[in-house]
Amino acid sequence: MIEGAAALAARIANRDLSAREAVDRCLGAIGRVNGELNAVVQLASERARAEAARADERQAAGESLGPLHGVPVTIKDCFATEGIITTVGTVGLRSFVPDADDVTVARLRAAGAIVVGKTNCPEFLLGFESDNLVYGRTANPYDLSRTCGGSSGGEAAIVGAGASPLGLGSDSGGSLRVPAHFCDVPTLKPTHGRVPITSAVFPSAGPFSRLRAVGALAPTVQDLALALDVLAGPDGRDPWAAPVPLADPADVEMASLRVAMYTDDGVGAPSPETIATVEGAAAVLEKTGATVEATRLPVADQSVDLYTGILGGDGGAGLRRLLETVGTTEPSPLIANMLAFLSASVQPASEYADRLARWDRFRLDAMTFLDRFDVVLSPVAAVPALPHGTTFENINSFGHVFTHNLTGWPAAVVRGGTSPEGLPIGVQIACGPWREDRALAVARVLEAELGPFPTPTIAA
Repeated sequence: MIEGAAALAARIANRDLSAREAVDRCLGAIGRVNGELNAVVQLASERARAEAARADERQAAGESLGPLHGVPVTIKDCFATEGIITTVGTVGLRSFVPDADDVTVARLRAAGAIVVGKTNCPEFLLGFESDNLVYGRTANPYDLSRTCGGSSGGEAAIVGAGASPLGLGSDSGGSLRVPAHFCDVPTLKPTHGRVPITSAVFPSAGPFSRLRAVGALAPTVQDLALALDVLAGPDGRDPWAAPVPLADPADVEMASLRVAMYTDDGVGAPSPETIATVEGAAAVLEKTGATVEATRLPVADQSVDLYTGILGGDGGAGLRRLLETVGTTEPSPLIANMLAFLSASVQPASEYADRLARWDRFRLDAMTFLDRFDVVLSPVAAVPALPHGTTFENINSFGHVFTHNLTGWPAAVVRGGTSPEGLPIGVQIACGPWREDRALAVARVLEAELGPFPTPTIAA
């Protein structure tokens, strides 16, 4: 298992390890696990080694170093990467090679990171499983018969297996948090607008753009904080991105926090182990002096209906146009299922307009809850990692993540328990807008106090 980004960056800066050695170790770890996982779908080995050699030369020459100098990173296959094939899992883009990086990839590179490969995702990111007709299916490192989740599933699988120190992902409906929960990987979905979602290959438009966030998956919470420092801030292109300063998680006083804790959103019944995991995390926070109250976010039971209605309001017309635009004539089974679901959900314009108004009321009611609480502790999903091909029939299990795409709040995930089958169970830590510092501070405490946990079956 290789070290996380923060530890690697420190070792490289201290000359305990060269960038070339870090890249070689990462590529070696990927090689040991990827045959069974199918998580990394494009490798940039020679380019990464060449960039690492140049990074070592710059360091030897005394040049200033970025916070991720020499650190190898993996990138979800929805982000444009200059010179590296980017498919978003669709056959129409099977050979697409961007001529420029997306803004978040460019920020990682500017900080000194070295891209070693791209990771798998569902076609057009629409699914809680990472499976497509271009690269096939990615498995869970804890159980190859189960999904790693989606849409940032390839990232979660390769980080969870200990073969990547930092991965870039995105989240429009739990796409960072569900894979993190399934694969035992810390993650943070930032506040909507904290990190620009500007993309050359997968632009978000309309209501969907208000759901999407970009963030990292990594071995430790410290790595997430480092990545957020690099990724955050407006880019002059994303109209939602705001110049709000980042607060330091180290300044959060745990004893002053007011925590709301709930385990059942009223839609998807949680497993007994999920309930015990969230309650155990709450008990840890009480020991720090935080005030914990068992009470449910009042809008939580609306999340599944509201989210799926917003996603499917056009009956799938937009998705069909997207397939046609990129030249995909054969959609994956996941997309075919999604189109069937969306076609059954088409709404009159007046009904869809009312749904958007409900979304505004949902956000207002959620914000009112913050008059009484600083942190909302809940499951990530009602169940642990599901068998391949079964996530659509379990859609009600994912309301907890839909909730915070709809609120736009930051939400972190760390492991809190283990299922009877030996699968990870994560805890979701949500806070009010722009309070990533609180989410990360709580995540650090839980990371330190919970466990130790079993390691994955497939590990570098």
